[in-house]
Parts: sequence; C-alpha cells; structure tokens
Amino acid sequence: MPRVLVVGSANIDFTVALPRLPRPGETVTGGTLLVARGGKGANQAVAARRLDAEVRLLGCVGDDASGREVRQALADEGIGVEALLATTAAATGTALIVVDDHGRNQIAVAPGANRALTVADVDRCQADFAWAEMVVCSLEVPLAVAERALQSARRQGARTILNPAPLPDDGLDFLGLADYVTPNETEAARLTAVAVADLAGAARAAAAIRAMGARHAILTLGDRGAFADGPEGRLHAPPVEVTVVDTTGAGDAFNGALAVALAERRALADALRVANVTAALACTRRGAQPSMPTRAEVDRLAGR
Repeated sequence: MPRVLVVGSANIDFTVALPRLPRPGETVTGGTLLVARGGKGANQAVAARRLDAEVRLLGCVGDDASGREVRQALADEGIGVEALLATTAAATGTALIVVDDHGRNQIAVAPGANRALTVADVDRCQADFAWAEMVVCSLEVPLAVAERALQSARRQGARTILNPAPLPDDGLDFLGLADYVTPNETEAARLTAVAVADLAGAARAAAAIRAMGARHAILTLGDRGAFADGPEGRLHAPPVEVTVVDTTGAGDAFNGALAVALAERRALADALRVANVTAALACTRRGAQPSMPTRAEVDRLAGR
C-alpha cells in the first residue's frame, strides 16, 4: 500500500447551503445546515485513505468534545492518529462555510488548536517521516511547522507535496523543499504576480514557481483542469465534467489523490488524471470529508 503522511489541520465544519452567497452586510435566509469534519490536512488524509493508501496525520486538535470526535472519525477511516496531538490551550479548529446553488463557497476559519502545533512536535515524529513515501503539507498550521516537515521529509528520503493554502500575505521562501507545489489559480497569481486567466497565464505562473525553487509546479484550475510544469516538460490535464454541488474540499481531494498516485509510481499524466477525477467527484456531494470518493468510484469515472 502507498504510504502517505499528511501534516496539516483538522477542523469541525459548519456548512450552510443557500440559494446565493451573501453580499457584505447582508443576511440570506432559507439555508440548510451540515455539520461535518474538515480541515485541509484531515481532508487530504481522508482522500488518500479512501484511495486505499496507508495514511498517518500529524496535527493538533483541542482537548474537547470536537477534538475527540475528529480523532475518532479519522481512526474509524483507518487513518493513523498517533501523531494527532491534543492541547488544552485552544479549541479544535472551526470553519464556517456558505455554499450557493452553483457550488461556490465562502469560508472563514478559526484555526484554534491547529496553530498550537510546533516544530518540536514535528521533530518528535521522525519515525513517521522515515515511514512515509509521500509527505503532504498545507498551511493551516504554522509556517515554521510546514517548513520543518518538508525538511524532515527530505532528510528521510520521502517525496514532498506543498499545497500553499491558505497563502500567507508575505509569500513563501521554502518552495525549494517541495517536489510538487500545488496552488490553485488565485494562489498561483498571488505567489508569482502573474495573472492566471488562461492556460498561457498558467504556464507563465508555473514557470515562475519553478524558478522559486519548486521541482514541479501543478496549478489546479477548477473547470479548466490542471496544468503542470516540471523537468519532464509541460502538461495540461483536462477537466472532468460533473454536476457541481459543492466545491468545498475539492483541492484537498486533488492533493490527497495526487499523493497516492505518485506513491504508486504512476506517470505524472496518469497521476493528474486520478487527481482530477477525485476532485471532480468531491464536487458532486456536500461537505468536505463526506464528499471524498472511494477507489472504486474513482476507477469507474476514470474508465479503469
């Protein structure tokens, strides 16, 4: 089984589905509520596990009812949670999400315990980095933690994926530690100051990300698919057509699936196809973790 270590956040999500997104200062009523588990790290871990990888999650939740719920749910998925720490210093991370009829969303996050994860915690988990084939990091944990995680992965011989989300205002200075950097089009534009309005813009932004040190740049482009630039050349992976219900977690589905496919030593074009299909299927259901598809569902849509 592919071995994937995810370093990142774990949250409780409160999602309200509305006919449209509110404008500033406006209240829109008539919605329905879904309470589920989220957080970029936990979402990516669930996505990878449902694709039959062996997965461990390094993160931090609160020592509270929500944290215990998150831990148990991840354990029930078959994810290793020995490195999912609990703190009394902060509550479990919480996200407030609004989704409209087109699947578009607005998200506000109170990171809480996710920010309590430390570099020392990473250092205590070196056995997990030695175990992993792929290490996936996102940025809902402190930047110093993500940087140390990528350093640890490199030292232990694992390949690395950095999902630079949410992107800090000051940018990032450790892209050189990542074998694959996976921004969406907005993050890529902010990271490089290159407009990503079409595939030509995506190509320029990807080249700029590689110039900043990343071995591969993979831009997720929503309904335009994904664009990759690496030592093997450039590649556009076309989108997968589905009926979109909720885009929450689609990027996490992409990253989790990409990690599994790369750990399986698939060619990049095939890995991107698997990741695109997984992300597309995640858009067909409400919620983040509830929407993550199984291996059988991905194989069926991919025509395997």
